[in-house]
Amino acid sequence: MDSFFYIMVRGLAIGILISAPMGPIGMLCIQRTLNKGRWPAFFTGIGAALSDLIYCLLTGLGLSFITDFIETNQLLLQIIGSVVLAVFAFYLFRKNPTRSLATPSDHPNTYWTDFGSGFLLTFSNPLILFFIIGLFARFNFLLPEFKYYHYVSGFLSIFAGALLWWFTITYFVNKVRSHFNVRSLWLINRIIGGLLLAMAVVGFIMGIKDYILIANE
Repeated sequence: MDSFFYIMVRGLAIGILISAPMGPIGMLCIQRTLNKGRWPAFFTGIGAALSDLIYCLLTGLGLSFITDFIETNQLLLQIIGSVVLAVFAFYLFRKNPTRSLATPSDHPNTYWTDFGSGFLLTFSNPLILFFIIGLFARFNFLLPEFKYYHYVSGFLSIFAGALLWWFTITYFVNKVRSHFNVRSLWLINRIIGGLLLAMAVVGFIMGIKDYILIANE
């Protein structure tokens, strides 16, 4: 039971953190909430969440073949993962998400169209794999003692975490849509970037500390 709790909590955190940065897909969801309503935006988020899940599965399957390497280099992977998070946090600080805001279309469409556009927009960015690898390493998501059913729960938790993020953000924007300033996404990016940077610094320091302790034994 402890193993299920361990991987499910980390899965939820990974799913939220993958979805949270306000890139083009985040801007698209905000725009659709403001212009079309909450549910078209949420279905866009579902498409993005499914794409993220596929990339997580590809990452997990790829790393599962080198479990021994992960086990013997866990601290090194944690350090590398922390560096990846730090780089991504710096990217968020520098990026202005409002530049990707497109002019909304006047043509009516369906939830399936919203879902498909969210999926394709997210899936067209394979660089997310590097971010996922960093998160997996930072949260020690892949452990040799886990069985397949642990990973089923973990990957479902990642999907649930992503859905939770899109459900929350579309609910919030819909509630304040009459007062919402899209340019405040700059501040959201700064906050998310700051949280990722703090996690990266803590993970890097702990990894270096443990690596030194092991080296001195």
